[in-house]
Order: sequence, then C-alpha cells, then structure tokens
Amino acid sequence: MPLQLVTPPSEEPASLWEAKLHLRVDFDEDDMLIASLITAARQAAETLTGRQLTTARWKLVLDDFPGSLANHVPSDASFSLPGHAILLDKCPVQSLVSIEYLDMNGNPQLMPPGDYVLDAACEPARLTLVFGKTWPPTLPQIGSVIVTFDTGYGTAVQVPEGIKSWIKLRLGSLYSHREEVAVLSRGRIDALPFVDGLLDPYKVAMV
Repeated sequence: MPLQLVTPPSEEPASLWEAKLHLRVDFDEDDMLIASLITAARQAAETLTGRQLTTARWKLVLDDFPGSLANHVPSDASFSLPGHAILLDKCPVQSLVSIEYLDMNGNPQLMPPGDYVLDAACEPARLTLVFGKTWPPTLPQIGSVIVTFDTGYGTAVQVPEGIKSWIKLRLGSLYSHREEVAVLSRGRIDALPFVDGLLDPYKVAMV
C-alpha cells in the first residue's frame, strides 16, 4: 500500500469518559478494553471514509513522479486534474511536510518547497508543480519518491459529530458482542439502517 502511517494520532475522537457515558458503564475494570475498542472503531471509520480523524502524519510512497511531461493545466478548465498531479487520498490534508526522492545516482534529495503547490481544499488534495517547473528525474527503482504530509481534522473537538456518533454506536456493538459470533436469544435482530449512513457525507470520492 503506497500510504504509510508515520506518526499515529495522539488522541481519539471520543474520550474514555465519553465512551463510558455512552455505554452506561460506571466502573473502571473495563477501561483498557473500552480504550482499545475506541481505537478499533475510529480505525473502522477512517477506513470507510478515507479520512484521518485526529491529526496524524502519513507518507505516500511512489515509484516515480507522475506525468513528468504533462505539466500544464488546460486553459479552458475551471477545475482539472493535471496529468502531473499527485493525489493525497487521506483527507483532510493539513500541510505538506516534504517531498523526497532518489536522484539518478541513488542519492536522497529534498525538493524545494517553492517548486510545488498544494490544493488542500480539494478532496483528495492535489499536489502539483508551480508553473514553469518540472518534476526531477528519479532513480528507476521502486519507492523512489516519498511525499510526507500531516492530515486530520485536528483535535477531537474538531471531528464532525456525525462521525463521533457512528464511532460511539460501533463501540456499543463491539462492547456488547465481544466474540466473532453473537448468539441471539430473542430472535432476529437487524442492524439499524441509518447507522452507516452517518458516514456517507464524509466519504472521500476516489478519483
């Protein structure tokens, strides 16, 4: 997978206190379990939406820069995806940390920040060259380009409530059914149809 987590988030979207309040748990014996289930629910939400919730650092590993000869934007397009653009699929992108690559001699190089521009308002974010620049030649070897960036809504209070609600609902299910198979003694129980719909507005459309 070209996306690799560098620095995990330092906090979860839902605190232990919030989780216990949702679960109606007023004892401490299950705190470690609940904390681990919060993380599992958050990771599931991130997988389903294509987002990072609280701030983390990721890197995108590529074999080469894309479309090195197509570094232009169509003059008649109000929005475009140039052939030389790099897409950062983990949203929302906060900032670009660095672009590193191996030159033709196999030496690591750092691309000057003034040579590229980031459109973080677009999802996925677009990373392109500034006008008049071209991507440098790289060693023809896998993993020759590394783009490092920070992504996420920020702190827990900045994560949308719809996502937090989904996490708490998933947490409740994980806490109540701790095995792979749940034995239901009261007949058939169907999942609430609206639950996964809470994530629909936040899913990143892959280009």
